[in-house]
Amino acid sequence: MPRAIRRCLPQIVTLAVLIVLVTLFFPQFLTISLENGRLTGPVVDILKRGAPVALLAVGMTLVIATKGIDLSVGTVMAISGAVAAWTLASGMGVLPALGLAVLAGLACGLWNGCLVAFVGIQPIVATLILMTSGRGIAQLITEGRILTFSEPAFAWFGSGTVVGIPVPALIWLVTGVAVAVLMRRTALGLLVESIGINRAASALAGVNARVLLLAVYMASGLCAALAGIIATADIRGADANNAGLWLELDAILAVVIGGNSLLGGRFSIAASVLGALIIQTVDTGILLAGFPSEYNLIIKAGLVLAILLVQSPNLAAHWYFLRARLGRGRDAGTLADKEAS
Repeated sequence: MPRAIRRCLPQIVTLAVLIVLVTLFFPQFLTISLENGRLTGPVVDILKRGAPVALLAVGMTLVIATKGIDLSVGTVMAISGAVAAWTLASGMGVLPALGLAVLAGLACGLWNGCLVAFVGIQPIVATLILMTSGRGIAQLITEGRILTFSEPAFAWFGSGTVVGIPVPALIWLVTGVAVAVLMRRTALGLLVESIGINRAASALAGVNARVLLLAVYMASGLCAALAGIIATADIRGADANNAGLWLELDAILAVVIGGNSLLGGRFSIAASVLGALIIQTVDTGILLAGFPSEYNLIIKAGLVLAILLVQSPNLAAHWYFLRARLGRGRDAGTLADKEAS
């Protein structure tokens, strides 16, 4: 089995089990049809609706790999969406709206990266600053109201299709593949992992940790900006109060479900994206099965607890000790049988 598939096998199996369970409650879950030149169905809806979390998970994976965390990605979504909507409402056109939204995301990532890499603030505190203040910035841009626009070319990024496939699904798929290839086909992935494992040792080995930290936080801001563009284009408006609200928690959960350790080090972009699809499948499956939406929170909390227990170094040590004792017991029993015979 290829190494990449073997690494993502637990997430693939989990997603397959979820699909089977949802299909038992909602037999039409896997039904896909072509209507007006676009694919429709629950599975297609998952690929589309899961785009923001999948994009956030890509950037969050890189940040967590450096032993950091980014709590501001939901707020960056709101800021980028507000910038895009304001640009369109001002009559500047689609390209300036896209460019300014992306620049806003990169600027937010640069701010977080400077606080972490140069000022030395802990990542959770540094990103919490922007998380709390960013909503105010977005509200200032939109003047405290839902800023709407009527630009079909921009709305295409949220509700358009290419060969029947939703554009948001293509955006997160292309982004995930591009980042994964960049990390694994160059030395960047190894350097990012080295910072997460031991930043001081990496610096002594000649790794420019500060520049890499700036890069990963800016990458997280870029992914959040793309998610904000999709969310804004989908509703043709910027809602500074609700855009990206609490999605940073789903992004962190997707990374954890992907088997990436919150302690930094080795990471997998593909596994994190699968984690985002698992979350969206749970959300959609619960709604289709007719259960109250509150079940989402319970199931997500259970997933987090189970994964953290599996990753717990204390439990791993106890499990290793138990296996060693059982192994010694079997060896002693075998030796006694041989002596008796």
